Amino acid sequence: MRELIYKDEEFILLIKDLLENNLVQEMKNYRQHYNTSCFDHCLEASYYSYLICKKFKLDYASAARASMLHDLFLYDWRKRQDGRKGLHAFTHPRTALENSLKHFNLNKKEQDIILKHMWPVTIVPPKYLEGLILTFVDKYCALRESAQYYHKRISTKPIYRYAYVFLCMLFIRM
Repeated sequence: MRELIYKDEEFILLIKDLLENNLVQEMKNYRQHYNTSCFDHCLEASYYSYLICKKFKLDYASAARASMLHDLFLYDWRKRQDGRKGLHAFTHPRTALENSLKHFNLNKKEQDIILKHMWPVTIVPPKYLEGLILTFVDKYCALRESAQYYHKRISTKPIYRYAYVFLCMLFIRM
């Protein structure tokens, strides 16, 4: 997937300044879902949001940029942090927005996309269609990353591999 993303010159030009930023690069140091870094998760979510918004003639530039920054929280969310109040799922959109605003000029749409990307966990829905798209793309990417992890884990352990093959054979026969 990564090779495909970097071959899309228009997409890369839209987020080039973000990709070259040290703070965004630091996202590579934090795991998001299983073996996926926060950076890779955001890059993939950004690319899918860009493609969908472009297809439907929406503001794909704002969608791509906000999606690349939507998880710019820079901490290991699995560990309890001193001074951090509330559960990560509820608080990290605000943290990501605050971090983004310190380093980038964001339009109102980009700000709303970042702030509301966890809907419906957070109560207020996105104001723009681009934000709704990221909301669903973010969940899709998280599920995909989890599935890849478990598929690899199951397929490499002999006992699971045989059970997996057996289950596949059952489903094929149905």
